[in-house]
Amino acid sequence: MSGLVTFGEVMGRLNPHGYLRIVQADEYELTFAGGEVNVAVAVANFGGQASFVTKLPKNDLTTRALRLIRGYNVNTEHIVFGGDRLGMYYVEKGASQRPSKVVYDRKYSSISTARREDFDWDAILAGASWFHFTGITPALSDEMPRICLDALKKAKELGLTVSCDLNYRGNLWSSAKAGEAMSLLMPYVDVCIANEEDSEKVFGIKAEDTDLLGGDLSKNGYQAVARKLMERFSFQKVAITLRGSLSASDNTWAGILYDGREFYASREYRIHLVDRVGGGDSFGGGLIYALMSGYAPLQAIEFAAAASCLKQATEYDFSLSTVDDVKKLMGGDGSGRVQR
Repeated sequence: MSGLVTFGEVMGRLNPHGYLRIVQADEYELTFAGGEVNVAVAVANFGGQASFVTKLPKNDLTTRALRLIRGYNVNTEHIVFGGDRLGMYYVEKGASQRPSKVVYDRKYSSISTARREDFDWDAILAGASWFHFTGITPALSDEMPRICLDALKKAKELGLTVSCDLNYRGNLWSSAKAGEAMSLLMPYVDVCIANEEDSEKVFGIKAEDTDLLGGDLSKNGYQAVARKLMERFSFQKVAITLRGSLSASDNTWAGILYDGREFYASREYRIHLVDRVGGGDSFGGGLIYALMSGYAPLQAIEFAAAASCLKQATEYDFSLSTVDDVKKLMGGDGSGRVQR
């Protein structure tokens, strides 16, 4: 299996201990994450070849982040350096009826200062077979959609498969601006990944018969969303995650995959959450690994859903399960019994 290249921002993640709220915390645990690096780590952890590309400042926080990323066998040779700061975000873990909360401190981060000339896409994509980005990356600056477009044009010229997780972030740009920018990028995308809100916020495509706040999701409604996305942009595949938020502590979780002919639905998992942040990225990583590995569509969506289920029972953003771990859960072993 030849390699995956992902492009986006890596940030420092700061957590209060346990379930403390940000307004209570005097100490924070530091790790590093970001949508695209989370996907690269997941694929590398499953045994695939993965590279991550970004722009970072030259300082000790970057050194620590790169040691962590490289420790998961992710190639970082094409990361460029410049700018003054690494973006940060704070994660307050919710419980029961109190929701989790994320506070961003990422303005003026190094990647938001990136220019088109920073990235040699011929060199970056040489020998790769898959390119992945999310809707977060083009939202980081006015220049970033043009940088993403450069990458996508080169990826298609070289024959790579391209995937995008829509990942709408309202604190970075408006729905109108997101829709305009992403509509220019989508013609280069083969595999589109979305959640229960992205398609509505970015493209105005809403799932019918769905109550997000009540945790009542309609699979038929999301099948219609997948069809509309496919019709508008001619994707090869559309994958949608289905999260039923019963509370901040317990969610249901499943996924559907549409290839333009048939719908494939994973089993639904009920998860007692340890850390839901990064759950969508682990789904994307699982799906990309499965499709790159030649899995049939049903097995691919089952693998993605199971992988992301296991990640949400793991602290921090990275998916650390092995292929064997995922396949055991796919096979019905979800008892959680001690392995000796």
